[in-house]
Amino acid sequence: MEWNEKLQIIIDYVENHLQRTEEPVDEDEIAKIAGCSFGFFQKVFSYMNGISFAEYVRYRKMTLAGYDLKSTKIKVVEISYKYGYDSPTSFTKAFQNFHGISPKDARKENAKLNVYPKMQINTAPTYAWCLEKQKAFRLIGKTIKISKINQAHYQSVPAFWNKCQKDGTFSKLVALDEGISKGMFGLFSSYEEDTSEIEYSIMVISNKELPTGFTEITIPSTTWAKFDCIGSVPQAIQSGWKFLNEEWLMKYPFRHAACPELEWFSDGNAFSKEYLSQIWIPIIEEEETNGTCSIL
Repeated sequence: MEWNEKLQIIIDYVENHLQRTEEPVDEDEIAKIAGCSFGFFQKVFSYMNGISFAEYVRYRKMTLAGYDLKSTKIKVVEISYKYGYDSPTSFTKAFQNFHGISPKDARKENAKLNVYPKMQINTAPTYAWCLEKQKAFRLIGKTIKISKINQAHYQSVPAFWNKCQKDGTFSKLVALDEGISKGMFGLFSSYEEDTSEIEYSIMVISNKELPTGFTEITIPSTTWAKFDCIGSVPQAIQSGWKFLNEEWLMKYPFRHAACPELEWFSDGNAFSKEYLSQIWIPIIEEEETNGTCSIL
């Protein structure tokens, strides 16, 4: 189990004890979930979140105590014991440090209280990838030139996909698709640093006759590093590119082959959480590693 998953379980454990069982947080249980000593867990928690575990628990207690004071008529002494304080005096001091007012004043109509929300740990997506040697193939489809000034292509590309869906291009591409795995490719077929425009295409693998208004490109035989991006588009594919640029390309400095990078979108519900898209990076292998796969 990844650390972030363990941390989320611990956060849920704390919340359950504060709001439901109203029992003290068990340090031994937390250590068991974390798979390390409680002391080490505290250090990691503080490093990752910029707040100590003790502070987080105290802030959550004060937030929930504020809710109790505003929404119930429970006595302050009962609330202090509910959240593990030995006396109303120590509870009042902690409450005032967090909210800036006393528990008594908190019950006034116009009193403003602070809130420290329950922490939500974002689990980073994982990427399956493999190196795959592929024979040359022909792509056909629609191509446009778009401006890259002020990164305008980030808006123009989704707009182009939307246009192709509406004007019947998608239907034509589906009929032309001869790929083993059905789906469409997106690619920048021309990207030069010293120009203000780039060419972007939406294409399928096909050896059929080229329709009027369509363009074609032959992708040479090469080895591809293929990355699975799971989730709805465009978020999943954008996250995939972010991962590649920030991590993978730094760890695995393969030489780039002389053909365009490809995005592949499978034939399915693109809004599904299980939808599959892929990023294909053409590489020059230093040695034969065809078929090598990994999980990142």
